[in-house]
Amino acid sequence: MNGARTDAGHVVVIGAGIAGLAAAHRLLARGARVTVLEASDRVGGKLLPGEIAGVRVDLGAESMLARRPEAVTLAHEAGLTDRLQPPATASASLWTRGALRPMPKGHVMGVPGTASALSGVLSDEGLHRIERDADLPRTEVGDDVAVGEYVAARLGREVVDRLVEPLLGGVYAGDAYRISMRSAVPQLFQAARTHTSLTEGVREIQAGAAAAQQSGPVFMGIRGGVGSLPLAVAESVRARGGEIVTGTPVTELRREPAAGWRIVAGDRVLHADAVIVAAPAPAAAGLLRAEAPAAAAELAAVEYASMALVTLAYRRTEAHLPEGSGFLVPPVDGRTIKASTFASQKWGWIADENPDLVVLRTSVGRYGETEILQRDDAGLVEVSRTDLRAATGLAATPVETRVTRWSDGLPQYPVGHHARVARIREHIGKLPGLAVCGAVYDGVGIPACIASAYAAVDQVHGDLGAVQELTANPVQSLHGGAGE
Repeated sequence: MNGARTDAGHVVVIGAGIAGLAAAHRLLARGARVTVLEASDRVGGKLLPGEIAGVRVDLGAESMLARRPEAVTLAHEAGLTDRLQPPATASASLWTRGALRPMPKGHVMGVPGTASALSGVLSDEGLHRIERDADLPRTEVGDDVAVGEYVAARLGREVVDRLVEPLLGGVYAGDAYRISMRSAVPQLFQAARTHTSLTEGVREIQAGAAAAQQSGPVFMGIRGGVGSLPLAVAESVRARGGEIVTGTPVTELRREPAAGWRIVAGDRVLHADAVIVAAPAPAAAGLLRAEAPAAAAELAAVEYASMALVTLAYRRTEAHLPEGSGFLVPPVDGRTIKASTFASQKWGWIADENPDLVVLRTSVGRYGETEILQRDDAGLVEVSRTDLRAATGLAATPVETRVTRWSDGLPQYPVGHHARVARIREHIGKLPGLAVCGAVYDGVGIPACIASAYAAVDQVHGDLGAVQELTANPVQSLHGGAGE
């Protein structure tokens, strides 16, 4: 940008999840006029505030990584500084081999740096298998490799089945033996490329993480729920002149004959200098099919996992839970739930809102598991209560329950996902004034989604700057360049 322009143009953002809202927020700061179009009747996407028994809770994602700055910084910018709150406890457990066992310290997405503190979680044979890692020759990872495949080759399948699977499942609801190490656990992928011993590489990552932890908590929540973040960002967008229209699916996205874009949404036809598509892969594929068919085909091939969250409230006098923030469940143990969060113990603000209530939630459903999610809400509550009783002894009847279903909620990152994303962006990059962002590209966490939104803003901002320069000085812009 040459500084002469005061109007950065009109940008339409398609999708009002946290990525789309973050993009709108950043675009307004850059001087653009912004319209956000959302197909559903609310903003926030997978961030959903709600309540149970009169207490505010999250019915979607409940925390955000604080070691990355994007989400916490956006919360500050949206006026939530005094509501940011770290977990009251980060002490989690594994429900495995018939008991709740402390989650081992010092691991990278379940991959341990040593065999210590794993007794009871792994068999003696599994512990010895970890110790053999240092004596094994290098295992090449190539351009990408499945997390489970690589870790099993180095440390044995037991580590994957009882440690890696429950942690990866909690983030991606996926299968460790399919998930890309390069895309899902890039730190581990880099360690695998540079170290002969995996455990040595993990210990090096741990040392860096320990140093970073000195500066603050790993995770952060928001009093009232992380679901309040998109609401606050949306309020800020509107306060700064941005338009957000819900209940308005986009049905057509076409390039204008001269420049810019034509967007059809309901009974509205909009004209924009640039468009950011912040919709899930299937919706994005449909929108891009006319102008970017190759990118659309790549997006249409992205698979998703469905899941459900079961939130339960109990009278405190009847619900006595173990200490800690909850537990994860390895699929190999054959249980139905994959995790449980003791929300009242993890988030102090929930306990403060009603000290006489205990709130917890379970998650059900992984990639490829469709039968369990076909049960009705009462059935999901029942299987959750059955597993909770077996894990914690909790036999009380809840005073209220809520089931929140996330159909096709989490994009899957199989081996080669990074290459697919690169191809999508290459195709999109050929169309000036068009960018994409969201969970499908660079990570499913809140900070990663926000970072992808900012990258999309940078892309279209640069495109608009090039158009402005071309309009202001067509001779120089057309004929100047590398030869100057």
